[in-house]
Amino acid sequence: MSIIGKSIYRQESLEKVTGKAKYTNDFESKEMLYGKIVTSPYAHAKIMNINDTKTRSMKGIRAIILGGNLPLTGEELRDRPPIAFDRVRYFGEVVAIVVADTLLLAELGANNLDITYEPLPVVNSPSESLRPNAPIIHENLGNYKNPTGASLEPGTNIASKVKIRKGDIEKGWIESTVTVEATFSFHPSDHAAMETRCSFAQIHEDGTVEITSSSQAPFMIKKLIADYFDLSSGNIVVNTPLVGGAYGGKASVQWEILSYIASRAVGGRPVKIVYTREEDMVTAPGHIGLEAKVKLGCTKEGILKAAELLYLWDGGAYSDKSIDLSRAGAVDCTGPYHIENIFCDSLCMYTNHPYPAPFRGFSHSEVQFAFDRTMDILAKKMNMDPLHLRYINAIKPGDTSPTQVKLNFSNIGNLQKCISRLEELMDWEDGQIINVDHHKVRAKGISCIWKNSTIDTNSSSGVILTFNPDGSINLITGVVEIGTGTKTVLAQILAEKMKMPIEKIHVQMTVNTQSTPEHWKTVASRGIFMAGRAVLKAADDVIFQLKERASCVLRAPIEDFEVGFEKVFLRDDPTINIDVKKIAYGFTYPNGNAVGGQIIGRGTYTLRHLTRLDKETGRGKPGPEWTVGAQGVEIEIDTRTYQYRLIKAVSVIDIGKVLNPGGARGQVMGAMSMGLSFAGRETFIFDEYARVLNPQFRTYRPLRYGEHPKYIIEFVETPQIDAPYGARGIGEHGIIGMPAALGNALSAGIHIELNHLPLIPELIWRTKEGRK
Repeated sequence: MSIIGKSIYRQESLEKVTGKAKYTNDFESKEMLYGKIVTSPYAHAKIMNINDTKTRSMKGIRAIILGGNLPLTGEELRDRPPIAFDRVRYFGEVVAIVVADTLLLAELGANNLDITYEPLPVVNSPSESLRPNAPIIHENLGNYKNPTGASLEPGTNIASKVKIRKGDIEKGWIESTVTVEATFSFHPSDHAAMETRCSFAQIHEDGTVEITSSSQAPFMIKKLIADYFDLSSGNIVVNTPLVGGAYGGKASVQWEILSYIASRAVGGRPVKIVYTREEDMVTAPGHIGLEAKVKLGCTKEGILKAAELLYLWDGGAYSDKSIDLSRAGAVDCTGPYHIENIFCDSLCMYTNHPYPAPFRGFSHSEVQFAFDRTMDILAKKMNMDPLHLRYINAIKPGDTSPTQVKLNFSNIGNLQKCISRLEELMDWEDGQIINVDHHKVRAKGISCIWKNSTIDTNSSSGVILTFNPDGSINLITGVVEIGTGTKTVLAQILAEKMKMPIEKIHVQMTVNTQSTPEHWKTVASRGIFMAGRAVLKAADDVIFQLKERASCVLRAPIEDFEVGFEKVFLRDDPTINIDVKKIAYGFTYPNGNAVGGQIIGRGTYTLRHLTRLDKETGRGKPGPEWTVGAQGVEIEIDTRTYQYRLIKAVSVIDIGKVLNPGGARGQVMGAMSMGLSFAGRETFIFDEYARVLNPQFRTYRPLRYGEHPKYIIEFVETPQIDAPYGARGIGEHGIIGMPAALGNALSAGIHIELNHLPLIPELIWRTKEGRK
């Protein structure tokens, strides 16, 4: 292969490095108005009165939009008013929109609204939400529209309950000679993407609704807004330019609804709503929190026999994607280990916290923190090498997943090979703990990872290929370029298939739902797999058309031709050929007769054989394959101050086939840094009234430049047979094991069990000293 396996520069890189790339907030027009959201300073309160007298008297104010006459929204469960109208359920919830001629006027108008609230008791954690006497956040839970059939429990704060029942848990405990049990927790946090959420909408005179948004899911915007507001989906057009980071946070649909409502209120004029950093952190959906209890049992040889798990997810004030997140956490609830007997309850709990969106890894780094920390606790109790414990229990072909899917080399890869390579890269034989001096030690922690894609069973992707007169090809796909380089890899796949220079592949970076074929969502590490399959099918389509046309011109059977090197030629005599560019737009004979026209190819791919989960056992096939790997972190910690620095972070991942080495390493490294930041720094700090106290980067502090470790990334290649050139998804997987590996390293170095995130020196000190 000449193009697959090469580190090709990203197709949009020149635009980005020169500053010419355009994002949603860069688009302006003379007709544009500006909306400013007004948000609640309370996490739970009745809205007693909204006095808009001052705002209405201001010149340049076009509309003041309040809640009350709007449909309930929510992708999994319709429980969320776009604008709160009776009460607010989280700090930062939208209670009004002010539309004005300029953003400054809109902000002044928003500040002049006089809103009176009556505070209500708050639910400040998932375990608190589960208590019998907890305030009920949604009294009408049983009456909400439930399009996905979530297993909600009216009269409680349980928005969804997913059960995984594999084997016989009582038999597992009988067969176990060693058991351990531990609890874990962490608060919600933020995605911290560079570009804040932004959208503008307008309603044209013919009734067409046009929305431009920084989104990972333009086709979902189209679908949901049509559904919510009873519109024809054919009359809705969604545009998505380049997106400045997303990490799952821009897969939810929220700010687009607000811009549509605002445009409707001013006669269809374009209205832009852009979130400030504070609004982006607390008003927009964030990163889910979790409280977990893990109990494991194994034989005296260390073979896992039983896992009893309780995952209480902090679903926030509205369920939206948290129902799906709690389901994904249940699907891969044990991490990549073979366990015959599993009993898992995964509950999505309402709280008075900001509600979550997907976050890179989609519940897997969260579950893996709890489970892999417990694996270290088990190894310690058995006086066994934690790496060896993982090796002997590693999931492998012939085993079954928690949802009872039979595994093979194609859909699971080779985890044991990843663990063996990690052992070498971590210098594990030198010891897990190394004394540096009297007050400093170096410690290593490891974890194993896996991830399936829990997505809609009918998810599909489409691709269109059009030829240019010079023989080059335009590649059009609904995949959104969110910084992953996916569209560059799709160009590589097409160039390899067509045996042509990648410079002759032109990728359309923007998405327009009216002219771009649908791609379900740019999430779940599915872009290359799904769109890649669609690219290959579209390539087959254009290859057939080229052969058919060459057959007419060169007078030979279609089956005798090959396409490659920008020519169509006879297999047995390549000297008989014709340039692609001479027939890609049709062919004209010497006498002027013409045949054909522009060649246009199309291809679609729909995920196959996926099923919904059985509500009582969790049995089912939620995704096509797992990507597995092993990760490690080495730290140096001062045993007096508990300050530590990151020395090294390692990932060995079975990627199936490396399509673009530079891009793949970049994706894994970026995800690793996010995992370490989530584990070591990032969290929302809530007061007793469930208000977020740190909704800005002055006090919410991701890892900074100079704080990162040395990143080491290697790949194992066990091809996935049904994937484009054998490649597995890799966009999320670097994040998954970092929190557990960091927790295991620090726990080993300080000789305590650190089970709460983030792992800041104060937490280590409090845990070590037994302080609250």
